Amino acid sequence: MARPSAPPGQLSESARPSKPREHPPKSPRRRRKGTRSQRRGGDHEQLHWEVERRRLPGQHEHLDPSGSTSDTAESSPKRRAHFLHGPYPATHFGPKACILPNPTSVMHIQDPASQRLTWNKPPVNVLVIRKIRDESLVEPFKEICRFLVEEKQMMVYVERRVADDATLSKDEAFGSIRNQLCTFREGYDDISDCIDLIICLGGDGTLLYASSLFQGSVPPVMAFHLGSLGFLTPFKFESYKTEVAKVFEGNAAITLRSRLKVKVVKDIVKLKDCAASECLLILTLVCVCFQVLNEVVVDRGPSSYLSNVDLYLDGRLITSVQGDGVIVSTPTGSTAYAAAAGASMIHPNVPAIMVTPICPHSLSFRPIVVPAGVELMITLSPDARNTAWVSFDGRKRQEIQHGDCIKITTSCYPVPSICCHDLVYDWFESLAQCLHWNVRKRQERLADISDSSDTEN
Repeated sequence: MARPSAPPGQLSESARPSKPREHPPKSPRRRRKGTRSQRRGGDHEQLHWEVERRRLPGQHEHLDPSGSTSDTAESSPKRRAHFLHGPYPATHFGPKACILPNPTSVMHIQDPASQRLTWNKPPVNVLVIRKIRDESLVEPFKEICRFLVEEKQMMVYVERRVADDATLSKDEAFGSIRNQLCTFREGYDDISDCIDLIICLGGDGTLLYASSLFQGSVPPVMAFHLGSLGFLTPFKFESYKTEVAKVFEGNAAITLRSRLKVKVVKDIVKLKDCAASECLLILTLVCVCFQVLNEVVVDRGPSSYLSNVDLYLDGRLITSVQGDGVIVSTPTGSTAYAAAAGASMIHPNVPAIMVTPICPHSLSFRPIVVPAGVELMITLSPDARNTAWVSFDGRKRQEIQHGDCIKITTSCYPVPSICCHDLVYDWFESLAQCLHWNVRKRQERLADISDSSDTEN
């Protein structure tokens, strides 16, 4: 369907797709106009707030003026109901995608090899993530946006800084497409309820960034290998039209890449009330929650001292980690920082959490793998001489002090990564390509084939 052009920075009503918009009215502004979305909760990095109060063990409850107790579930031991294989992952991804039902599944757990993508309704809104500051991706970005808008009649969402790129602004031929793009800004605009499919152009970092934009259900992700690393990007851009058309038709193989649900509990206020007969220590705690695809890294930061943190497993102290830090990663993150630190590489469909020390002081502490359903907790050791720092997929780095804790478990919101072939072939092929496995043997085989063809001729 031909679309009329509009002045730069403006989008006419007739330029919108003929398909009805099926997402809520709250959406990122168009390039023409729109109101700036206000930050929710003050700081966009703090995704979820929770205020708690505690009292010292053995003391009486402290009643607030309303008469309710200030005790919480965390102030007393409580048996946590869970399964070691981790939570059953959500099977609906975004507003329209889900896993194709499999009647042969056992105990409501599907065989990973049988996981197929299907659509409840035809997809309409596509988010295109492009690696920033890479001029080589400008042309692929324009190609796929033109294909989605003109040929597939899709509504395309991009970051505002991508749409405002000087190279795109100077391209008059791309102007009509650029004016029809919907833009958003990270931390200001909520796109979690209106995206049907994510297309990533770049390396593994683009998929990690796309995951960070969705702290709940994640739409299916189709990643094209146009960057330095290719562990998470199985598709080649040369055949993007055919591959994208197949995904729109549905019934594509997907890998559910588990994420970590991380809760950072920080002690921000300490009040001492000695008016009563017994002194009460009331702690106001702030909880910040994150969804992490690769790893949580706790390190010593700028300090010259070794970090000293305690590691708990389901409330029990397992060991104290003294060294440069510790990595808690998903199977997807096992081929990233964890592999560089000496950990094994684990297939994404293995339900597990990896704990890998970084240059440990005790050489007997080796990388370990625990079931996906357990809860890990990391705190500073009482005798630690300095604070620690924590980062989540290399982002949102912050300091951890005495009294703070980090709680980590497997999230029920995985990242549905669309496979090019299947989940086994794609993973081993990515390892062979990125780690240069059997390069010499492959070259010898190609040489043998070439020699045999020459002999026949």
